[in-house]
Amino acid sequence: MEILGPDAFDGRTLRRAGRYAVVFAADWCPFCQAFLPQFAKLGEDPKLHVARVDLTDPDAPLWEQFEVEVVPSVVVFRDGEVTFRLDGIPGVGLGPADVRRIRTAVSA
Repeated sequence: MEILGPDAFDGRTLRRAGRYAVVFAADWCPFCQAFLPQFAKLGEDPKLHVARVDLTDPDAPLWEQFEVEVVPSVVVFRDGEVTFRLDGIPGVGLGPADVRRIRTAVSA
């Protein structure tokens, strides 16, 4: 899974033609650690780029830029535009049913 930093959101990386599913996660979050292997399976689709943004640093500008209040959260980009967003549920996170929702949103 590709790891993205703040520079990926300056218009170069995610503006390439194609679809990106990006999970915003933190190393200290047990819900993120449980979700990441499930999320990584989305990368089996050759038409989808799967990436992670590490929000371990609470002062990272991406927290604010993408209004991430709960981790994990997933944002889907198509040709650089946000087409779908799924935020984790506090105290629960995201799970297999959410991976199916993401897969459906990417296919649409």
